[in-house]
Amino acid sequence: MDHNQNIPFNKPYMTGKEISYIKNAKSNNMLAGDGPFTKLCHEWLEINTGCSKALLTHSCTAALEMAALLLDIEPGDEIIMPSYTFVSTANAFVLRGGVPVFIDIREDTLNIDERLIESAITSRTKAIVPVHYAGVACEMDTIMQIANQHGLQVVEDAAQGVMASYKGRALGSIGHIGAFSFHETKNIISGEGGALIVNDPTLATRAEIIREKGTDRSRFFRGEVDKYTWQEVGSSFLPGELTAAFLWAQLEAANTITNSRLAIWDRYYAALKPLEERGLLRCPIIPGTCTHNAHMFYILLASDIDRQQVLSELKLNGINSVFHYVPLHSSPAGKRYGRIHGTMNVTNEQSERLIRLPLWVGLESEQQERIVSLLKRILT
Repeated sequence: MDHNQNIPFNKPYMTGKEISYIKNAKSNNMLAGDGPFTKLCHEWLEINTGCSKALLTHSCTAALEMAALLLDIEPGDEIIMPSYTFVSTANAFVLRGGVPVFIDIREDTLNIDERLIESAITSRTKAIVPVHYAGVACEMDTIMQIANQHGLQVVEDAAQGVMASYKGRALGSIGHIGAFSFHETKNIISGEGGALIVNDPTLATRAEIIREKGTDRSRFFRGEVDKYTWQEVGSSFLPGELTAAFLWAQLEAANTITNSRLAIWDRYYAALKPLEERGLLRCPIIPGTCTHNAHMFYILLASDIDRQQVLSELKLNGINSVFHYVPLHSSPAGKRYGRIHGTMNVTNEQSERLIRLPLWVGLESEQQERIVSLLKRILT
C-alpha cells in the first residue's frame, strides 16, 4: 500500500456484468427506452419497494420534475422542504411556478424537522418533500399523519435512499411518490439515472403518460388502446436501454454493494468514536426506526475547529474529502424563488461543520486507517 497514493472521495464501482449486458442490449437491437432491461429494473424496484409502479428516469431530478407535473403544481403553490438539500429538490417545483418553503432540520439526522412542518402549512400548501439525508429516513409516520390531516401530497426525495428503510419499509415507498438517484456518486449507479416510485395507484397511468412525452404510448404497446395520442403535458423522461442494462447489473448486486459499504461505514464509526468522546467531532446518528444504506460517512466538527483548514490538510495529504450543500435558503435562487419559515439555526450551523469522508466499494481498511489517523493528527 503506497502511503502517498491519493484516496479519491468517490470511485464508481462496477460489478463486472455491466459491459456484457450493454452488449446484449445492442444485440437485441433495442437501444431506446423501455426495452427488456428497463422492464427488469422496473420489476426489481417494484418488488423491492412494494410500490404500485416504478419508472426509470434519466435522473432523480427528472423523477422530481415528473412528481411536480403529477401533482399539478401551479404558480403560487407552496411546497414544504428542508433547505439542507440538493438544488433539484426545489428546482423541480420552481419550474412549475411552485414556491419552496424552507424549514429547519433536526440536529441528529440533519433531516427535515417534522415538528416544524405543521406551522409552515398555509392555504397554498400543496406538498411536503422530506429528503432522506445520507440514506437515513425522515420521521415518516409523523409526516404522513400531518399530510393526511391537511390533505397534502408527500414526495419522498430518496435520492440517497436506495436499499434503506424506515420501520421495515423501503424509503421512497412511504409517501405518495418517491424519487431515487442512480448517479455515479450514489450506491447503485448507472452513470446518470433515477427512478420515479409511484405509491398512489391513482397516479400510475398518468405517470406513464407524463414520462412518454404526454402520450399513452405505454398503454398502446400493452394493447390497451388501438393508437397512441397526445393526452396531456409531459416530456421525455426515460433513459435509454444501455443505461438500463448497466443499472440491471448493479441492481442484481445491490445487497452485496450495500453490505460492503456498511462494513466500511462501521469501521469509520468504530475508529472515530474516540474522537467523538473527546468532543472533537460528532459521528452520524442513526435512529432505531431506520436501517441505513451507508450512503455516506460524514462528521460534524466541533464548532471551534476551522473546517477549511481540515479539508486543506487532508487534501495536502492526498485525501479528497468534501463538504456539501450551501443551504438553499441562503443561495441566490433560493432567496428569489423560495421563502423561509421559522429560523434556520440548525441548518446554518451544521452545514458549516460537516465533512464527508471517502466511502466507496473497494476502499481498504489500511486506507481508512490512514484517513482516521490523519484526522486525529489534524484535530488534536
